[in-house]
Amino acid sequence: MTNIVKAAIIGSTGYGGVELIRLLASHPQVEVTSVISSSSAGAPIAEGYPHLTEIRTDILDDVDPALIRSKADVVFLATPPGIASKLIPSLLAEGLKVIDISGDHRLKSRSEYETWYKKEPAEQQYLDQAVYGLSEVYGESVKGVDLVSNPGCFPTSALLGLVPAVKAGFIDPSTIIIDAKSGVSGAGRGASLGTHYAEINENFKAYKINKHQHIPEIEQILSDVAGEKVLTTFTTHLVPMTRGIMSTIYATVKDGRSTEDFISLYRNYYEGRKFVRVRGNGTWPTTKEVSGSNYCDIGFAVDERTGRVTIISVIDNLVKGAAGQAIQNLNLMMGWDETLGLNFVPMYP
Repeated sequence: MTNIVKAAIIGSTGYGGVELIRLLASHPQVEVTSVISSSSAGAPIAEGYPHLTEIRTDILDDVDPALIRSKADVVFLATPPGIASKLIPSLLAEGLKVIDISGDHRLKSRSEYETWYKKEPAEQQYLDQAVYGLSEVYGESVKGVDLVSNPGCFPTSALLGLVPAVKAGFIDPSTIIIDAKSGVSGAGRGASLGTHYAEINENFKAYKINKHQHIPEIEQILSDVAGEKVLTTFTTHLVPMTRGIMSTIYATVKDGRSTEDFISLYRNYYEGRKFVRVRGNGTWPTTKEVSGSNYCDIGFAVDERTGRVTIISVIDNLVKGAAGQAIQNLNLMMGWDETLGLNFVPMYP
């Protein structure tokens, strides 16, 4: 591996974009050659993020596909919904590999995207072309492709916690309830009343009840795995911390499966996939134990009294839920070891 891949990041001034900059600084095969922001073009990136002073001296580029192609081989899009779908046709036409973190290419149905995102959807040909990059589930399909749709943060946590059990028939998929909690960075850097310090500090609130745009994404993948239509109850909560997602998942167990059965199933399913760590009986993960890393930690507890299982799945929303998984997908696209540049030990405490 001697050829360095040059990368551009569109949306460099958002939390996902700046996290890509942080993580790619340690990647031995990738050089970030263009940082791009249509809203801040012409300004030094360190002006908005002083922690990058003397680390990144880049002046932010505007969005120009031909200019991007002259500087890069691959482009990450860490943009708000509705933007990537307009840019990606031109980027692909320039011969770039594209990893879309925005969500514009996750749903295969244009009408579903329009319903849940309230935006104009991407053209069907690009939805069909995009490979859903849940690395531990669809990693083989990512290899060698030109367009990957990076999963959402909540779906990554929920799906990694559910796919093995659904696929193996360990649970009744019609009974799934996902109770998910996220740190405030998941809402992005833009100021809003909902993420104002006085509103979120010492507070804990549910939001987008039965209306969250990640609901159809979760159901699309679970339906694919189950081979039948799966509907879920999915509720998101905002908690007063910066990073982290915990998905607490409930479902009815089939065939009297025990906690040890779940542990064995998941360890076998994720064998060789370094970034999923399955906890032993009686231990459950916390968000701090994966903070700053690309790990997803999963624990289980079967309640014989009720016949239900509780699955706890935690990730760092900015790493495994966004930038880290995007890099993992780049590694798979390029035929590299999927852990390359991602072997960060979680930050603790």
